[in-house]
Amino acid sequence: MYTVDINCDMGESFGSYTMGRDEDILEFVTSANIACGFHAGDPATMRKTVKLALEKNVGIGAHPGLQDLVGFGRREIKITPQEAYDLVIYQIGSLKAFVTAEGGKMQHVKPHGALFNMASKNASLAEAIAEAVYKVDPELVLFGLAGGKLVNAGRAIGLRSASEVFSDRTYQEDGSLTSRSEANAIIKDHRVAVEQVIRMVKEGKVTSLQGPDVTRQADTVCIHGDGENALDFAKYISTTLKEAGIRIAKIGDLLE
Repeated sequence: MYTVDINCDMGESFGSYTMGRDEDILEFVTSANIACGFHAGDPATMRKTVKLALEKNVGIGAHPGLQDLVGFGRREIKITPQEAYDLVIYQIGSLKAFVTAEGGKMQHVKPHGALFNMASKNASLAEAIAEAVYKVDPELVLFGLAGGKLVNAGRAIGLRSASEVFSDRTYQEDGSLTSRSEANAIIKDHRVAVEQVIRMVKEGKVTSLQGPDVTRQADTVCIHGDGENALDFAKYISTTLKEAGIRIAKIGDLLE
């Protein structure tokens, strides 16, 4: 049987600003990437989101990003591998404290936004991030873009590494995600998005914008919780994947 994890970025509210419908979306995902205060989130939001995820039996992951609240962590900032190591340890540690305080156990780490994309292409950044995760807890699963350098760095250091694919993003011929600055970066049609995921899970392939297929392993699929129709899409992808004969389970269980 085909099996995949569904992950979603969460805990991205900040102060009086509310983003996403985390409590509702948690019903339809198996792993939650919780913002740690750098690109989004705050202590109260982190605590509340951790509690909700534990109540729903959803795997909890740290979602460390660049220190850029204004840009939501999606703007590239030139940082050194040492800076990447430090900011990842800092953010994992802050979320892990909340998870421990609530009696839970952290499952994974998934870098956010620009940091994720930078580490997918830059081996030095990828190695620094993988080392940070490993030194905090070698049992954690490291999420990285399927085919990217972060997955390779995680495996090289001894981490369980999950190849991540995206439901609502288009792909380039080199296997990278189309930049959000491009008009055709986002797939808005739910049916098209889920068909792309089903093919990646069952065939290990995705059609690039340039036409040729790209080989991509799908251990976990990302859905975004901050979109206008995020809840509807979460329901739709969960239901449709099951109808297509794909089991949905937490990444920690899949990689055991």
